[in-house]
Amino acid sequence: MDSRLSFLLLVLVISCVSTNARSLVTLDDFVVQMDNKVQNESNIGRNEQFCTQCEEYTSQVINYLGENETQAHIIGTLHKACSQMHFLKQQCISLVDHYAPLFFLEVSTITPEQLCEKANLCGETALVNLPKSSDFCTVCHNIVKEILTKLEDPDTQLEVIKMLMKGCEEVGSYVQQCKKLVLQYVPPILIDAEKFLETTDVCTAIHACKNSEDHITSTLADM
Repeated sequence: MDSRLSFLLLVLVISCVSTNARSLVTLDDFVVQMDNKVQNESNIGRNEQFCTQCEEYTSQVINYLGENETQAHIIGTLHKACSQMHFLKQQCISLVDHYAPLFFLEVSTITPEQLCEKANLCGETALVNLPKSSDFCTVCHNIVKEILTKLEDPDTQLEVIKMLMKGCEEVGSYVQQCKKLVLQYVPPILIDAEKFLETTDVCTAIHACKNSEDHITSTLADM
């Protein structure tokens, strides 16, 4: 993993813990915007299939982050990234060792049902008028497209930097070093993220969409 991406993960870990990942308003705002794009302004109800898919994928992510091997790998990667920060190496390692376990603990308290309902993907107000075929794949592509649009927006970039700068206030005596690193690394990281989404089929990678080989196999099996 690139050291700049690793640093962003570290700062996000700190930010998630300090602001409580279960109550981020920005997530709700983003999901509401996506809801308005996919639904036809009416016909609100519960979409069991979409809700189930959300809970299944969320459960996979939570279980993956809960594995000791995964946590050790993430922490090891962050430690390796810290070694690239030269005179801030020890401070960086201290931040990782302190905040990474808190992040994993926070994740362990989240349930798929809570997260999907909070994101308005389950419950009585969930979307109902989604495409009948490959709906999760379509929604995934719409979300990626929306994220790309936001990444290209200077206002969004500024909001990300502000959020991370606020997260730096929670790192005690390392506040100034943290803010310096945010200003140095975050702008190029956002550019890297934009390029990654433009060149990578994320929806296929997370199995929200079938790749061409799987699609052919599935089609033949149905014949």
